[in-house]
Amino acid sequence: MALGAGVLLALSLPPWGWWPLAFAGIVLFDRAIADAPAWSRFRRAWLTGAGLLIPSTLWMAAFTPPGYVVQVAGFSAFLGVAVMASPSSRWRWVALPGSWLLFEAVKGRWPFGGVPLSELAMGQVSGPLGAVARVGGILLVGAATIAVGLAVSALIERRFREAAALVVAVAVVLGVSLVAPRGEDTGETISVAYVQGGGEQGTVDAETDDREVFLAHLRASAQVPVGTDLTVWPENVVNVDGALADAREGDELADLARQKQTTLVVGVVEGDGPDHFRNSAIVFDPSGEVVARYEKVRRVPFGEYVPLRSFFERIAPATIPQKDAVVGTTSNTVDSPAGRLGIVISWEVFFGDRGRDAVNGRGREADVLLNPTNGSSYRGTILQSQQVSSSRLRAIETGRWVVQSSPTGFSAFVSDTGTVHQRSRVSEPRVEQREVPLRSGRTLYLRWGPWPPVLLAVVLIALAWILPRALARPRSATSS
Repeated sequence: MALGAGVLLALSLPPWGWWPLAFAGIVLFDRAIADAPAWSRFRRAWLTGAGLLIPSTLWMAAFTPPGYVVQVAGFSAFLGVAVMASPSSRWRWVALPGSWLLFEAVKGRWPFGGVPLSELAMGQVSGPLGAVARVGGILLVGAATIAVGLAVSALIERRFREAAALVVAVAVVLGVSLVAPRGEDTGETISVAYVQGGGEQGTVDAETDDREVFLAHLRASAQVPVGTDLTVWPENVVNVDGALADAREGDELADLARQKQTTLVVGVVEGDGPDHFRNSAIVFDPSGEVVARYEKVRRVPFGEYVPLRSFFERIAPATIPQKDAVVGTTSNTVDSPAGRLGIVISWEVFFGDRGRDAVNGRGREADVLLNPTNGSSYRGTILQSQQVSSSRLRAIETGRWVVQSSPTGFSAFVSDTGTVHQRSRVSEPRVEQREVPLRSGRTLYLRWGPWPPVLLAVVLIALAWILPRALARPRSATSS
């Protein structure tokens, strides 16, 4: 039952995306741990975590097989510990939304900066609970999802008052999200084009001609209409040994910006000595001048850098990257002729705080959010689909449109309500243009971040242990 619960939760996520299955999975999960002792709750929650993560993070097996096994086992154990923190009695219905919230919060931050993948919100963004993200981000969406499933489980036990309390709690959160600030259009729009050069998935840098990748995007850019306000290229489709300014690709990109009379945002990898590289989004203005750059801050562990490198070089030197990405130090909010741009590069879009930082800016809020990304190393569409869902969540959280551009898919425009427009297919060369509204204002998530949901989780778990004891004392005194 516990393992099946995890599988149902996985099927509620992209690329399958049958979001109502999450509620069925939570019912099974609750039935599995009901009235079980602590270590049984740990084991059964571990199985639920494994059922969730084994299929929904399968893309990682091709990337790092040992890492795939370790993250499934480790994060499932995180869930087991979180569930042990809740009682097994009916008071678990108070604690479990908080336990799951803390599980996702810790998994999204630790270790190695966190792995915020396969979160319940990635499926629920397609359902009515997705709007909750503008209040409390993905953590509050996940807690609300758990609460709905627990309400159904309480009904099965004919605990009508408890079921009603859970439904009311979710209704209040959903009601707040529907009336909460969501930002507003400034009345201005800009024409934006994304460029997807196309190509085969499942390729790695060592097997790829960097120049051909660049030329594929240069050829595709011929379809960009002259005068487009903003053109977005994907992450690291320009790969040079040193500074871009010293490479011929820098001159070719400047020529493209001048020919198309467009502000051009390009994902560039620049060599930085024998052991490091820089992963940047570089902005050219319509005259071909570089006017801004942002260097990626959140790096992919074991992909863009190796934690504990000296240890892993001793045990598996041939399986780890030879260079580490330099950690960016500049703001991911940049000014350009097309407007103020918030930028999250690929992996960063999974982190709500990076989208929040990009839009909050320094002194003035960003008008639009960009996600130049590259998922071409992975076969299938698990990671790519979850990334589109993350772009949808960042759009709702920030109240901004998101433009996602990928070399082999998926590329798309995402509205401030999370609606996906003009999504590309995998591997095809494609250029799409759209008038994108510029937006301002701050959602509650932009104001508060994830901390109110984390505090709520602690309070719920504490109440689930304190209230039964407090309510038992008056009855004991009366009977004596």
